[in-house]
Amino acid sequence: MSRQNSLNEPPLPLFATGGATPVKAAKAPSYIADHRARLRDRFLTGGAEAMPDYELLEMVLFRANARRDMKPVGRALMERFGSFNGVITAPEAELRKVTGVGPSLVAELKLIEAAAQRMLRDRVIGRTVLSSWQALLDYCRTAMAHRETEQFRILFLDRKNALVADEAQAKGTVDHVPVYPREVVKRTLELNASALILVHNHPSGDPTPSQADVEMTRQIVEAAGVMGVTVHDHLVVGKGCEFSFRAEGYL
Repeated sequence: MSRQNSLNEPPLPLFATGGATPVKAAKAPSYIADHRARLRDRFLTGGAEAMPDYELLEMVLFRANARRDMKPVGRALMERFGSFNGVITAPEAELRKVTGVGPSLVAELKLIEAAAQRMLRDRVIGRTVLSSWQALLDYCRTAMAHRETEQFRILFLDRKNALVADEAQAKGTVDHVPVYPREVVKRTLELNASALILVHNHPSGDPTPSQADVEMTRQIVEAAGVMGVTVHDHLVVGKGCEFSFRAEGYL
């Protein structure tokens, strides 16, 4: 009886017809390889500033498919989502609607998005918020501006107003997110935080707060105040702009 399929033996190698030569993965055509080499050289020489969005995106797509010309896919993504940032932050379901976009390509795009968010977050964690306010806004925009549903986040600060934690507390629909002041205060005490910055997004793109936003903020401020915790601001993130409760006199 043959032992070829025994679990204790490695599988036989796959050979081409005739059994003489192992099957090799096809290489990218030379014109694709040359084009990619030119883009890499330009990137290494001039940096990202030397490249338009569509070329930078094409370089990201190289990693998802080593043999295929990714320029048509990159152009289709740019036409649908408008910019490099728009492509990277687009929801997975929307990305998959573009011809040529599969799981590996989505994974590459979402990896870039996650890396960008992690880098921006590291610029503000542990630092005094007042001295890194712009970095904080950049992080909030990157993490929330392009979401298709509302998300409520809390930035927890210590006695020196340094960011000690950033947590998503709730996710909602396209125009509502449930927030419970008691849970906010409970988590604040668990982290031994002394102050808060509230942040949520408006998928519509308009950061103007609703009456429900105003009332929810008032309830959290009152509940936190009882415990000696300060709410420094509530930021509503839209597409390309934010609304600050503090700056607009709501706090």
